[in-house]
Amino acid sequence: MKLKPLADRVVIKSIEAMETTKSGIVLPGSAKEKTQVAEVIAVGPGGLVDGKEVNMLVKAGDKVIYSEYAGTKVKMDDEEVIIVRQADILAIVE
Repeated sequence: MKLKPLADRVVIKSIEAMETTKSGIVLPGSAKEKTQVAEVIAVGPGGLVDGKEVNMLVKAGDKVIYSEYAGTKVKMDDEEVIIVRQADILAIVE
């Protein structure tokens, strides 16, 4: 199934945190830090949102940092994705 976001929405998929520390210590699942870095899967068209013109600044394939409690989690084809507004994306990772 394919998601096509509307307006200023962006579909992102969280990137798993590293399981090994820099010193080589392997972390168990419960000790892993929840990452706020994600890959953009799909981007809405932008346009007029709440009376303001919104230009989309992200594109599919970008790696981004998003707000910790932003968006709606959706399970699609055994994968969990998050649908957020572009305003909830804090930065593009280059």
